[in-house]
Amino acid sequence: MNIRYLPLLVTVLLSSPSLARDYGQQGTHFPIIEPDLLEQIQSRLQTMDKNGDIDRLNQKLKARTIARVNRPKPVAGLVRADNAKTRLFDPTITLQADIFDHNKRKIWAKGTRVNPLDTVPLRAPLIFLDGDDPAQLEWAFAQKPKTAKLILTNGAPLQLMKSRQRRFYFDQGGKLTAHFDIKALPAIVDQQGRMLRIREFALLQQRGRSQ
Repeated sequence: MNIRYLPLLVTVLLSSPSLARDYGQQGTHFPIIEPDLLEQIQSRLQTMDKNGDIDRLNQKLKARTIARVNRPKPVAGLVRADNAKTRLFDPTITLQADIFDHNKRKIWAKGTRVNPLDTVPLRAPLIFLDGDDPAQLEWAFAQKPKTAKLILTNGAPLQLMKSRQRRFYFDQGGKLTAHFDIKALPAIVDQQGRMLRIREFALLQQRGRSQ
């Protein structure tokens, strides 16, 4: 099969009837003669190829993928902070199963409370911001230390990396903001001993300065 058909093969398979039920023999029966399923798929794909449908669908898929990479789906539910807030976050977890090393030796038992910061410290603050908000961008670049990781919840990370000459990350699916229960932006997460400090900043009051 031509490799250029592969992006559509799964879709065709999923859209083809695949369930059957045996109702037994009812009266006179005749042998069932029907085209092989893969032959039908091959024929359908060949027709789509001749009509140019495959190229159009592949180009559409490519354009959609590029658009999603350039501008990921924004994290829902976040607002711009109107009040400065500070709180501590305990990253300690309770293990739901025994943990073994590569030699199958138990290193932690189920039920043990483990603080990841005891073994892997947070080496740089995390700054969460809306990349489409110029005020948040300017505020983020004014923060110290300069090694902080800039994590977008909205915006175009590749475009910003090119224009700002700084690495940007994106909170895909809002997993980090949900984990830290961040509701308002901009926000900074940094380490304070065995805890994480989470600060939300109201830019109208704290523009360009860190607390």
